[in-house]
Amino acid sequence: MAVIEKGSFEVISRSPTQTRRVGMRLGELLLPGDVVCLEGNLGAGKTTLVQGIASGWGSYDSVTSPSYVLVNVYRRLDQSQLFHLDAYRLSGPEEAVDLDLDAMLGQGPLLVEWADRIQDALPDECLSIKMRLINDEQRDFIVNAKGERHKDILDRFREDVYGA
Repeated sequence: MAVIEKGSFEVISRSPTQTRRVGMRLGELLLPGDVVCLEGNLGAGKTTLVQGIASGWGSYDSVTSPSYVLVNVYRRLDQSQLFHLDAYRLSGPEEAVDLDLDAMLGQGPLLVEWADRIQDALPDECLSIKMRLINDEQRDFIVNAKGERHKDILDRFREDVYGA
């Protein structure tokens, strides 16, 4: 049993539907330049959470794992963009830099699956979600933030998930 770092909080999801609903709460809070780093083994629920985030953010596009295309772009009616990067197939931070992350951050929020593989290419300030598969239905998420903007997101997200 790990001790949760001060300023972090834990979410336990008992179904894919609940994971999507939690993601929707987070998606409503994201603005251009916000970074959400997702870490966890295969099956931990990263793409399911992203489905909820994109929906809450207002995307009308369906969400799929970008494992083979590396980056999916989701849009809203106002033409805003949300970027979804899967770093699983990247060889390291240098390859991520070639994707022009700065340009993505200038246009919309960035969600990064397998963020630990390219950490050195990502901004220091981010919202980090470490995800763990407990069993077929249950997932455990530890949410942490670095930087004032992302700490504000974390506080608002915690309040949206658990109430005041």
